[in-house]
Amino acid sequence: MCGIVGYIGDKQAQSILLNCLKRLEYRGYDSCGIAVGGSSVGVYKDAVRVETLGQASPRFNGTVGVGHTRWATHGAPTQVNAHPHLDCTGNIAVVHNGVITNFEQLKRQLTGEGHNFVSETDTEVIPHLIEKYYDGSLEKAVDAALRDLEGSYAIIVLMGGRPELIIARKDSPLIVGVGDRGNFIASDVPAILAYTGRVIYLEDGDIGVITQKNIKISRDGKRVDREEHKILWSVEDAQKAGYEHFMLKEIHEQPRVIRNTLGEYTRVVDLAAGSSLIGEAGMESMLMLASGTSYNAALVGKYIIEELLSIPVMVELSSEFDYYKRILARSVTIAITQSGETADTLKAMKKAQEAGCRVVAVTNVVGSTASRIANQTIYTRAGPEISVAATKSFVAQLMVLYWLAMTYPKADARRSAALFTELRQMPSKVQQVLDNENAIMGHAEYLSKYDNVFFIGRGINFPVALEGALKLKEISYIHAEGLAGGEMKHHTLAVLSQRTPVIALLAKDDTYGAMLTNIKEIKARGAPVIALAGDGEEAIEELADFVINVPRVDAVFSPVVNIVALQLLAYYTAKKRGCPIDFPRNLAKSVTVE
Repeated sequence: MCGIVGYIGDKQAQSILLNCLKRLEYRGYDSCGIAVGGSSVGVYKDAVRVETLGQASPRFNGTVGVGHTRWATHGAPTQVNAHPHLDCTGNIAVVHNGVITNFEQLKRQLTGEGHNFVSETDTEVIPHLIEKYYDGSLEKAVDAALRDLEGSYAIIVLMGGRPELIIARKDSPLIVGVGDRGNFIASDVPAILAYTGRVIYLEDGDIGVITQKNIKISRDGKRVDREEHKILWSVEDAQKAGYEHFMLKEIHEQPRVIRNTLGEYTRVVDLAAGSSLIGEAGMESMLMLASGTSYNAALVGKYIIEELLSIPVMVELSSEFDYYKRILARSVTIAITQSGETADTLKAMKKAQEAGCRVVAVTNVVGSTASRIANQTIYTRAGPEISVAATKSFVAQLMVLYWLAMTYPKADARRSAALFTELRQMPSKVQQVLDNENAIMGHAEYLSKYDNVFFIGRGINFPVALEGALKLKEISYIHAEGLAGGEMKHHTLAVLSQRTPVIALLAKDDTYGAMLTNIKEIKARGAPVIALAGDGEEAIEELADFVINVPRVDAVFSPVVNIVALQLLAYYTAKKRGCPIDFPRNLAKSVTVE
């Protein structure tokens, strides 16, 4: 989940490294550092933000360097544990993303050979191994060191006096940015967009030697060619554009995101289009794999596909799938990952493929690892999502799932045609929710006074309750739980009081009456209720303490308008509480380690 960057060219490296690290802050981190090479290696690192690091760092002269933002796994976030890490000579610097699982064994071995360690990290064994194997060729020393490592890594290696960077990856993302007067390395595209839009994605097992003018990539000792990709995002896409936070900007981008994603797939309504992606019309079942917000999108997809196609859908957390013993080989598997680099999801995809499943990736990042290992890929076209809290990517994922269900041959043609008509109205429906922002802001001010909040929904809005709770707790630090309305009486009624507001999601479907009963049960225990309901629902107005009105839509589309309202509610609640909205503590945007 760390961010790594590297530069080699004809410009001073220090300012470029700091600028690239600044653009990786969205990944989440607790410390950072840089190393700049010349005749020797200059290093400055600390448990601070990138801006503070840049202000405090001494001036380093050199046109080659590496940088790192660390999210602590081995050892507390301290100056000594921050990257880069050095060998005994202080002339080999390494930045690393991933986890070395056998580092304790290697550390004992190297200590016995006379190496001195100063940090608690797993990473520090890497420069010491490189030092051990170095005999004049840095590339060969890195290759030998990697053979001793178990676990995952994306690394950049810098050595004083050498005009080159050595890079390698295994189960952790790494890209090379191709420049005109120099080259760049990063864990993610936004880091280097200000300098180049030409990118090469490394594959697992690749080792690269990067100089100012050349990029050489090898695998198993043989030179390989990796395709150069053109990134369609712009620097402006990854900036705030006048909004106070990236999250608010990305919430407001959702009408455009819906249009872009639907425009990619529905220029012509072809009711057989989905079959080439999710299988033949005789498909018996479907498996969905995802984590976090993407998992909640998959749960909504389960309701959509089962309602429209009557195909049973299993939804599994990617991190739990390794323990899943029964995999149906005929199951089409849809893996949903915003970044395309989520470690748990990538591992689950490979396991499903090994079991004979056809894997379709739904991702937002062209060229990501998920897109390269999947049998087929559907892109969400949400553009770069910088805030740790996912918003527009969730809605874009829903658009893809709606499209898949409606274009499958088994879908009812008349029903699908009617739904397509309404689906195309979703941008304007979402804009109506955004136009109600001031009213939602008032409800957020009320909510910000509480420490515990419950979200309830039934049917297709049960996973929306889960996602609403996820959004609130990750950015406002309020304890929030999402649950099915029918589960209240089994446990949660016991803890309801005037200090536990409940947010109830309603849709005009066969869950409506039961949700009204749930609200009555909640009110009988003295808990305040904020209801989300379609405009003009008089029964809700009489029951709930507060009502957030959303546009009337077919119940199957209610997750779209409801979640946008909940995103705004979470955002303004966190703002009222003074929380760091884009970079919540202890969390990272791309979870690239298990």
